[in-house]
Amino acid sequence: MKRVIKQAEPASFAQWKAQANADWQPTYDDLQNPQKRDLHESLLREQGWVCCYCGRRIDLAHSHIEHFRPQEARPDLALDYGNLHASCMREMSPGLPLHCGHAKGSDFDEARAVSPLDMDCERRFLYSLGDGRIYPADRGDEATDYMLRILQLDISFLRDRRAETLRRVFDDAFVVSASDEELSQLAEGFRTPDESGRLDNFGHVVARYAEQLLRR
Repeated sequence: MKRVIKQAEPASFAQWKAQANADWQPTYDDLQNPQKRDLHESLLREQGWVCCYCGRRIDLAHSHIEHFRPQEARPDLALDYGNLHASCMREMSPGLPLHCGHAKGSDFDEARAVSPLDMDCERRFLYSLGDGRIYPADRGDEATDYMLRILQLDISFLRDRRAETLRRVFDDAFVVSASDEELSQLAEGFRTPDESGRLDNFGHVVARYAEQLLRR
């Protein structure tokens, strides 16, 4: 899971909601362009153009607006900017393995929820260099295990892509010789957006694995 630091909601979205009156109350189904596009782009920018759950690079054409707390359970948060993120996969297509927001759907248990807004959310997960597997840092962490299951973050589709990314950075020679300073700089670098505001594909996974090596 990728930690997200919320920014201010886009002005056009706030102004649209502010038009509420006795005869009209805004709903998510009412939201149209340009306000919806502005909202979507704002979410992508604050996330560095990566999915809030798996960390893959995304754009407008390959992502959707995600309600962390599903609208079915929390209709009062349907237009709450703090509950909205950008998740990968625009559409659900036959044969395409579901993961992240589309896999979660309306499945949600508040008592076991780990949010991308939680300061320590990234550190609750560990990664395997060889096969890209993701698992709870604390094997007894039921909430983290629950989020892995409902988001389907450990399916082979994501494992293979994480493993490929990790192996490009952490070859055997580097793993053996890397100093703590080099690992710290690597983690910081992969959590820093480029000049266009974009983060690397699975950058938080690389940063987290560097932190794992620091604990050797």
